[in-house]
This record gives sequence, structure tokens and C-alpha cells, in this order.
Amino acid sequence: LSLYSSPARETKYVENPQTQLEEGVSRLRHVMEPYTAWWTELIVSSKIKVDSSLCSDFFSEGCEFLQNPPAGFYPRLGVIGFAGIVGLFLARGSRIKKLVYPAGLMGIGASMYYPQQAVSIAKVAGTQLYDWSLQGYIAVESLWKDN
Repeated sequence: LSLYSSPARETKYVENPQTQLEEGVSRLRHVMEPYTAWWTELIVSSKIKVDSSLCSDFFSEGCEFLQNPPAGFYPRLGVIGFAGIVGLFLARGSRIKKLVYPAGLMGIGASMYYPQQAVSIAKVAGTQLYDWSLQGYIAVESLWKDN
């Protein structure tokens, strides 16, 4: 038994009256309901079309890779992204610097983590650069001989 007696409380729920703003929003929602239903149906039908397209395989593989990445993928990605941000910070002034510094620092960061891929890319890029320079040399030489 309680030492203090408490009177029985009678509680009842009192709903607050709606304000003009709440009434306006309610009317707007009722007016817009057919349009939102149409929009939802359009999105669902377009999603079905996109899922059945060939590109969905590419995106699903990418999503699977990001859901189950190899060990240490996200820290590496963070370091490479941070290198790009540092490159943007260091590249004040020139527009060329803003293109070269972030790309260069990100390339250096990526080559630290993925050296085999960096070597293969460097070989292909070196071959392409050699071919372009040789074509340029031949073009300049032919112009020089013609004159």
C-alpha cells in the first residue's frame, strides 16, 4: 500500500486544431496525388526497362565490386582521392596546374598501390607517345623538304 493516496486521473485526448498552413499542405497533397501516382508509375516502368538493358550488367558488376571489395580497397581509394585534393590545393593560379597537379599526384598515389598496372599503362603510353612524336617528325620533315 502506498503511503500517499493519489486521486484517480481522468485523461482525455484533445486534438490540436489544424492551422492554415497544415490545411493548405493537406489540400496541395490531395490535388497533387494523381500526378505523383503517375510519376511513380513512370519511374517503376523506366526502372524495369533499365534493368533489362545491357548496361545493367555493367552497373551490377560495379555494385557487387563495391559491396564486396578486396581487402584494403577503401583505404587505398581514400589515399588516392586525398592526393587529388592536395593537388587541387597546391595548384593555385594557373588552369594548367589545376589539371596537371591533381592528375599527377593521383597517378603517383595509384602507382604506389598498383605498380604492375602502372607499368603496363606507362608502356602503352610510352609507345603511343613515341608513335605520335614519330608522326610529327615525319610531318615536319616532309614540310621542310617540300620548301
